[in-house]
Amino acid sequence: MRVALFITCLNDTLFPRTGQAVVRLLERLGHEVVFPAAQTCCGQMHYNTGYRREAQRLAVRFVRTFADCDVVLAPSGSCAGMIRENYARLAEPGSRLHGAVTEVAPRVVDLSELLVDVLGVTDVGAYFPHRVTYHPTCHGLRLLRLGDRPQRLLRAVRGLDLVELAGAEECCGFGGTFAVKNPDVSAAMAADKARHTVDTGAEVLCAVDNSCLMHIGGTLERQRAGVRVLHLAEILASTEEEPAKP
Repeated sequence: MRVALFITCLNDTLFPRTGQAVVRLLERLGHEVVFPAAQTCCGQMHYNTGYRREAQRLAVRFVRTFADCDVVLAPSGSCAGMIRENYARLAEPGSRLHGAVTEVAPRVVDLSELLVDVLGVTDVGAYFPHRVTYHPTCHGLRLLRLGDRPQRLLRAVRGLDLVELAGAEECCGFGGTFAVKNPDVSAAMAADKARHTVDTGAEVLCAVDNSCLMHIGGTLERQRAGVRVLHLAEILASTEEEPAKP
């Protein structure tokens, strides 16, 4: 299958290893990954702060860039949720943009959806001999409704010990601009999530959103908790020959 990668701003700027892991994983499974160079931001930050006109311009650019792609992988539940749930709200019903969104948005998938639903695979041949706990991010949980897809993929990884996270469905407190506008509340929420993470005894906290991992990981690092954070793609791309480092 030919998969178009929408890397997202945060991954491109701060977490390039996630995109690299996606390419390694999919190519190992025998699929082709393409990267449309005209891609930019999905517009979520603009949309969430009330800049709908600016968000609309980015939506137009996105649907033009990925119009000819059969499946678009966004390794971010947050960005995939923005495109699938909110792009239609930026377009007038019956407009050209609305028609384009209706065509393109359903083709945008999260990594776990791509693997489990589209490619029909849970065992991707990964090896990661570490104790891991999983945080189901808000957008992955409530917008994309990923369910147990990520956990099914993790359970199939050789050597991986998956442990349950208490209060897993609670928000980590990042929420994009929420963390900026409400820093005290955001920090308290992150502290709760970090405490639950440490209580699992896990070496690694995994999620499908690097934004949430950045927030929780920063708290864990400041606490010197000894727990690392890794995107799902990096664990699934890990093999005995080319292991991901927790």
